[in-house]
Amino acid sequence: MTTKPKARKFRIKRSPPPAPQSLAAAARNSAEREAEPVPLRQPDARPRDTTPERPGGPRPVPDADPAPQRPASAGTAEPATAETARSGEVSSASEVAGEQDMDAIRREGLTGRQLRMARRVAQKHGLAPTSDFDAVRLLRARGIDPFQRSNMLELVVPQAGGEHRDGAPGDMMAQLPAQQGGAGHGRVQLPQTVPAGGGINLPSTELSPAERRQREIGDIQRDISRRRRRKLGLLIVRLAFFVMLPAFAAGYYFYKVATPMYATNSQFMLIQSEGTSTSPFGGLLPTQFANSQDSIATQAYLQSKDAMLRLDQDVGFKAHFSDEDIDPIQRLTEDATNEEAYKIYKKNVKIGYDPTEGVIRMEVVAADPEVSTDFSRHLLEYAEERVNNLSKKKREDGMADAVEGLDLAQQNRREVQQRLIELQVQNGVDPEAEIVAIRSQITTYEGLLIEKELELAALLDNVRPNRAKVDGAQGDVRRIKDQLDKLNDRLNSATQGENSLAKKAVELQLAQADLVAADANLQLAQTGLEAARSEANRQVRYLTVAVEPVAPQEPTYPRKFENTILAFLIFAGIYLMLSLTAAILREQVTS
Repeated sequence: MTTKPKARKFRIKRSPPPAPQSLAAAARNSAEREAEPVPLRQPDARPRDTTPERPGGPRPVPDADPAPQRPASAGTAEPATAETARSGEVSSASEVAGEQDMDAIRREGLTGRQLRMARRVAQKHGLAPTSDFDAVRLLRARGIDPFQRSNMLELVVPQAGGEHRDGAPGDMMAQLPAQQGGAGHGRVQLPQTVPAGGGINLPSTELSPAERRQREIGDIQRDISRRRRRKLGLLIVRLAFFVMLPAFAAGYYFYKVATPMYATNSQFMLIQSEGTSTSPFGGLLPTQFANSQDSIATQAYLQSKDAMLRLDQDVGFKAHFSDEDIDPIQRLTEDATNEEAYKIYKKNVKIGYDPTEGVIRMEVVAADPEVSTDFSRHLLEYAEERVNNLSKKKREDGMADAVEGLDLAQQNRREVQQRLIELQVQNGVDPEAEIVAIRSQITTYEGLLIEKELELAALLDNVRPNRAKVDGAQGDVRRIKDQLDKLNDRLNSATQGENSLAKKAVELQLAQADLVAADANLQLAQTGLEAARSEANRQVRYLTVAVEPVAPQEPTYPRKFENTILAFLIFAGIYLMLSLTAAILREQVTS
């Protein structure tokens, strides 16, 4: 009994038409092919499948859902059959396994560059992959790592058996001895020469417009980079010559050559004695503003040539700064003039006045700390003498005037008093009292005369008056009148004439008035003398040293780092100004 073979079930699947490639992708692929070196290859000796790809139609596939069917490699593909009316292909187990391997390769996350590299390596080894993933699969099936460094380097070496590309002939270097035997035969890839003639066609040297434009752009960029490097080099040279080198020389001087200098600092102020100011604004002005002129005058004196000459005469200022231990820049010559010494003096003796605090700060610099302290103390003594002499003349003049006025007042009073005494001695009595006494007598006699006349008139009123009484009354009246005449004559003689009592009394009164005036003048002179003495005391200035000069233990100058940085900034600023000026002039000339 014969067994009937079991029929296999097939599923017909239409393969989708290949997707048209976009213009952008085609241009990108073309650019990549032009950029990457592709070795010349000869046509593969192996027969290739020239059966055209079926545009579509049902083909039986297994029940499993494999990946889209692609043409298999030359060693594994089964020949297509077209015996039935329904044309199609049956995927074998090897094809299904290949699709599964490609799915696993897709999940590896390979980059596009790696896939393209794998395809070129597969082509070098004579494989015909249908896709980049198929190239990776075929290479791994042969035991070749497409991403090995040696395999990637082989791409730049022309191998035998190259295929035709874009209508060009195959590998034109297949005839070389090193290329016999296929791709990478024997791994011998030494440099070879191309024999002259032999019908070998080399690639054309003509460039496309895009390549020519790219090359010109690259040339321009390289030229710009070269110019920038040259300008940067010139700038560095100029900075080194005009800035760095002078700054280095200045730093070398400050660190190695300059003589260390020692500075002695001191502070002093000018104060005045407490006194009552005659100005209505005296209580509103602070003390330091009251003597700011004296402070400024003292500062000017200490910075003058007179103070320098006196200091040189007392402690030898020129001799100290002419010492050979001092560096040549800060040293005085042996026969230095006063002007040269005065320049060094102004540089090493710094005095500043603070009007808000009323303090004068003095800094004296010398090559030796003890000498610096000695200079500072002598200058303080000079300042004290100068302060004492500032208001001395004014105080002496004020006191001299006050004393002279007092002497004159005393002498005048003495003369007036002497004259009064002489008048009193000449008169003997008080003329005014004598005149008063005469006038009182005249008044008394006049009253008595009136009484006697009334009594006589009463007697004469009788018809028969008593003659004796009338004669007695008339005699009394006559005698009283005679006495009054005498008294009047005496009074007239006392008030009239050159030696009258009235004149003597007036002279005595004038002498007494002169004495009173002299006493008043003497009192005023004494008051003026006291005021002048008080003003003189108020104008006295006292120099009070707030900070005594102390010899330093470490050198104060030169300040090496600060001076070096300052020199660098100065040279940099000069170079910057000169560069800007030159650039402006160059622009003006070229325009």
